[in-house]
Amino acid sequence: MRKVLFVDRGGTLVENRKSLADAVEQPLVAGVIPALLKIQAAGFELVIVTNQPGLGGADFPREDFDRADRRLLALFASQGVRFAANLICPHLPEAHCTCRKPAIGLVRDYVDLRALDRERSAVVGDRDTDVELARNLGIQGFKLGAPGTETWDAIAHLLVDRPRTAVVHRRTKETDIRVEVDLDREAEPRAKTGLGFFDHMLEQLGKHGGFKLDVQCAGDLHIDEHHTVEDVALTLGQALKQALGDKRGIQRYGFLLPMDEADAEVSIDLGGRPFLVFEAKFGRELVGDLPTELVPHFFRSLAETLGAAIHVRVRGENTHHMVEVCFKSVARALRQSLRREGDALPTTKGRL
Repeated sequence: MRKVLFVDRGGTLVENRKSLADAVEQPLVAGVIPALLKIQAAGFELVIVTNQPGLGGADFPREDFDRADRRLLALFASQGVRFAANLICPHLPEAHCTCRKPAIGLVRDYVDLRALDRERSAVVGDRDTDVELARNLGIQGFKLGAPGTETWDAIAHLLVDRPRTAVVHRRTKETDIRVEVDLDREAEPRAKTGLGFFDHMLEQLGKHGGFKLDVQCAGDLHIDEHHTVEDVALTLGQALKQALGDKRGIQRYGFLLPMDEADAEVSIDLGGRPFLVFEAKFGRELVGDLPTELVPHFFRSLAETLGAAIHVRVRGENTHHMVEVCFKSVARALRQSLRREGDALPTTKGRL
């Protein structure tokens, strides 16, 4: 089956004309060429599907449009982007034709030509009618400029990388926590829990783990830090597990040997069986506002909801460095185990 990306023209490939009096040729939409190259390289056919109401009339001469269209296609071709088809509906809305989007008449013959991979194929446009066309075809629809698909880069990421994302909101009498992760995109990590040093440690997980991490927590710190640290770990583990999905293609295992002058050894197995081995002797009860007794508790709670076996052994003299190297080392081991290559399931059991 073939993967096809149906692409709108105005507002998606090129900027929209404000009126028919404007020149037919318009600037390219930002980021469109790199995104289409990435999508094309992933095996997608590219097909333009556009409504051009009144095309061929006195106010919208066909020859003017065709001239601009040839230049546009030549520009894309010069950059390596090639369209398999260029499908145009010239009718006004009042004509009630069967080819004007969101009707599928314009693409029916193309879709029927060969089997379409409806799970991977998609429509991209800047209007609700483009999303409705996708719905009518039974495929994905992305509206350029909408939340989550604001840019072509974001759309290419969703289509090609098939990102493993999750947003988990956990609310109890003690804490209200929201964790967002994207395992296939690096971004500046954000953490706000009310505990400054704990925030810094959570940011180490995202930074050195190589994934997007956003943690927001309002907890009962007027009582103590325990609920905040524990519940953040539980929510983070749940988010990571949800984002991993069926775990196909992951490396599963991660290992890290001595790191920094505080010596840490870490191993991780994302095999679905939670277990923690934590060996450390911290010389202080607090680092910043984080009780050191809660460090192993954090990793135990993380292992529980992630479904991971985590082994941590750390030695050193500076307690601050020892705690920090725990988080950095676990992050680096997670980075290895989360990495996705191929589609195989790393087990003989049939599931993880």
